[in-house]
Amino acid sequence: MESRNSEWSARHSVATVARRTAALVNALTSGDSRDSTIDRAAVIAVLRGYGEYGGDGEDENVVPEGAEGPEAGAGRGKASLPRADPPATAATSSAPSVPSAPSAEDIAQMRTAAVQLRAVFAAEQVDQAAECLNRLLAGTTGPLRLTSHRGASPWHPHLDRDDDGPWGEWLLASSALALTVLVWDRQRPPGGICASPTCRDVFLAQGSGPVRRYCSRRCATRERVAAHRRMKKEPPPSR
Repeated sequence: MESRNSEWSARHSVATVARRTAALVNALTSGDSRDSTIDRAAVIAVLRGYGEYGGDGEDENVVPEGAEGPEAGAGRGKASLPRADPPATAATSSAPSVPSAPSAEDIAQMRTAAVQLRAVFAAEQVDQAAECLNRLLAGTTGPLRLTSHRGASPWHPHLDRDDDGPWGEWLLASSALALTVLVWDRQRPPGGICASPTCRDVFLAQGSGPVRRYCSRRCATRERVAAHRRMKKEPPPSR
């Protein structure tokens, strides 16, 4: 039972929610907040990968790179039926509801939230990140509360107004809370935007090491190779 409780708690940890935030921001903004095209299958795959949507077989085999979360296929964390039995809890008067797949309107609302969250990753200084998060917390979230989703999950904090609230509100509130804790804990911006002009994905900062410029080694290597090729093509300086 203790190991099962730990697994459920890990699903709602700050680190996991922050990783889910980055994955959803990337899926919803496609690296460019001006691009209105959204790959709905990719968004659902991220939700499934992080246990936020169990689904009904729709888009079942679509799992983009980086979407695999800690408990794939478990069901939406904000109102879900667990894949396995949940930790022992007090009896509840009603069973948790099973969420439907995000509609086109839901996806549009999630995209609006993702664009707002992307601004937090764009902050280069901790003061800028804090100011951005303060605006999101003041204008778009509800009061801080604890929920277990009627016994379907361990107790964890929420800032959305209702367990069964809209997908967009859930994304913005849960993500803002996780990123706020990261800023509080590390006293630095929670992440960044990949410096590769062909990528522009957001990423999370890692610990207290040097500031990262790229979301992955792949992007860093690609840009180093491109820079080397440009240098070879440039004519030598005249004497």
